[in-house]
Amino acid sequence: MSTDSDLLWSPTPDQAENSNVAAFMRRLHEERGLADYAQLWRWSSTDLSGFWSAVWEFYGLDAVTGHPADRPGQVLADSVMPGARWFPGARINFAERCLAADDDSRPAVVAVGERGEPRAISWAELRHQVATVAQALRGMGVGRGDCVAGYLPNLPQTVVALLAAASVGAVWTVCSPDFGTPSVLARLRQARPTVLVAADGYWHGGKEYDRRPAVAEIADKLPPVRHLLTVDSLCTSSYQPWTTRADIRQHTWSALPEAEIPLSFADTSFDHPLWILWSSGTTGVPKGIVQGHGGITVELLKALGLGADLRPDDRFLFIGSTSWMVWNFLVGGLLHGSTVILYDGSPTHPDGDGVWRIAERTGATVAGVGAAYLAAGEKAGACPSATFDLPRLRTVLQTGSSLPDSAWHWAHQQLPGIWFQSICGGTDVCSALAAASALLPVRTGRIPAPALGVALAAWDSDGRPLTDEQGELVVTAPMPSMPLYFVGDPDGSRYRAGYFDTYPGVWRHGDWVTIGADLSVVVSGRSDSTLNRMGVRMGSADSYAVVEQLPGIADSLVIGAEQPDGSYFMPLSVVTGDDVALDDDLRARINAAIRRELSPRHVPDVITRIPAVPRTLTGKKLEVPVKRILQGAQVAEVSSEGAVTHPEMLAWFAEFAAAPSLSGDRRAG
Repeated sequence: MSTDSDLLWSPTPDQAENSNVAAFMRRLHEERGLADYAQLWRWSSTDLSGFWSAVWEFYGLDAVTGHPADRPGQVLADSVMPGARWFPGARINFAERCLAADDDSRPAVVAVGERGEPRAISWAELRHQVATVAQALRGMGVGRGDCVAGYLPNLPQTVVALLAAASVGAVWTVCSPDFGTPSVLARLRQARPTVLVAADGYWHGGKEYDRRPAVAEIADKLPPVRHLLTVDSLCTSSYQPWTTRADIRQHTWSALPEAEIPLSFADTSFDHPLWILWSSGTTGVPKGIVQGHGGITVELLKALGLGADLRPDDRFLFIGSTSWMVWNFLVGGLLHGSTVILYDGSPTHPDGDGVWRIAERTGATVAGVGAAYLAAGEKAGACPSATFDLPRLRTVLQTGSSLPDSAWHWAHQQLPGIWFQSICGGTDVCSALAAASALLPVRTGRIPAPALGVALAAWDSDGRPLTDEQGELVVTAPMPSMPLYFVGDPDGSRYRAGYFDTYPGVWRHGDWVTIGADLSVVVSGRSDSTLNRMGVRMGSADSYAVVEQLPGIADSLVIGAEQPDGSYFMPLSVVTGDDVALDDDLRARINAAIRRELSPRHVPDVITRIPAVPRTLTGKKLEVPVKRILQGAQVAEVSSEGAVTHPEMLAWFAEFAAAPSLSGDRRAG
């Protein structure tokens, strides 16, 4: 239960009254009489047709599509999951909505990298670039339903390519060039693109990475590709073949003929495929998650506008690679007429204050970061507000994983007065399931509430709802941005198995969550990697919050693995500082802290030292793959090559699992 001592931030009356969500409630007041966020959320998650019709009208979609959103059956024609049918008959194009702003008093995009000055791109220039690339795609024979794939870092060309593909009705997908070639092929072989848009490389951490050999290998191993559109990111343009295939025609981005006609948009239905996002690929072949034009448009209008309070005069920065859904979330800022800031580089270059330096240079008002970045800043003793001039920065979004309580306090102290928004969601819906609101206070360790329009609940194993108790995170009613389908899943079996097998007809997200009576939300880690000792379920995030605050501990990974003989093995692996040895004294201090702060059940069976914690390329710890290895799975069965950082650690855990005994030193402590 939250207390006043947990309170970090509250909206002032002016902040609350002038927020987007307050304006939305005022429009609803006469009809609905909603007094506060709790009432608004309950209505939004039960009267789905009423709520999403109101969102549609609030953002003016009725005026541009002519869709009668207020007719019965015209908002949610079928509410069964999976397969809910939203806004049947509506015509909407994501690219058209992203380019609807007509205010060149501020830029559409600000692009900045590790080198050089920020570069602003006006709305008129962005529209012209999209028109030029769309014209080129049409000339390549690209039309409705064809796939255009990117192998691109966070460049303006990446945004332009997405919008150009969407404008002609093609399906977009992208892999970041820091992905290994096998990982890219595991995705794009499923997508079967006819056009590949690829950069020559990227800068990261002050180093140049030439990816032209990787582009050649990818193109050579993708038979459907007929056109290669090359982007000069590292080098001055000079034509040379990037592929050995004679049947691929190569084009240079900077040499494309200028658009001859105004930009036009394909007449796409609400459920026309927009893009393919990909699961991490750490537990097998990556799942290609297909989402639609309409679902993504209305979801990102709602999530960014009514949730994050994004406005046209905002400058929106979100640090993440093009393979992480936060990049798509960032592009959604264009739907609001906001300026999106594209940073191509490392957030820790030239030092750990890289994000705050970029925010200062670009005048960011909204900045999004992963939890690991904030935790590292706390450990390093960073003081961003004292070090940098951040007068425009009004809010920071945090996602990716749970954040230790101490890091919440650090963020509040070192970024005074700034609204700290912790959000939980995922690639699966390309949005937030639980989030902050400009109407709600922020308390340590707690996401303020379920997001609007999300029928969020915590359920026990029998499907009973829980309050103030940990349970499975479920969504009991459909959302417009839920996947249309998975790539290569014609009968929907993979889709159903991914979300609906545990509770038929109800979305199981795969996280442990506690929802309070005040609607606040605490996420405790993945439910399929949950620690479950003696029938007591424990979230791994709780252990990390304790262990990683200890001096000398840089990172950690805790796994609970059921064994064939019915026993339960729970090892803790830690990364220590270079000059810190994992001796009996440190083991004793770790165990004492866990016992004191958590419980005796949380104390691990063994503590081992490892060089690094393996993670997905978006920063999530590989708890489930390592658990499967400890239960006897082969490394190749649990992870795709190129899909993880420190893949050598998976072999380390396989050797660890194969040791003849779990006694002696391995159970030290």
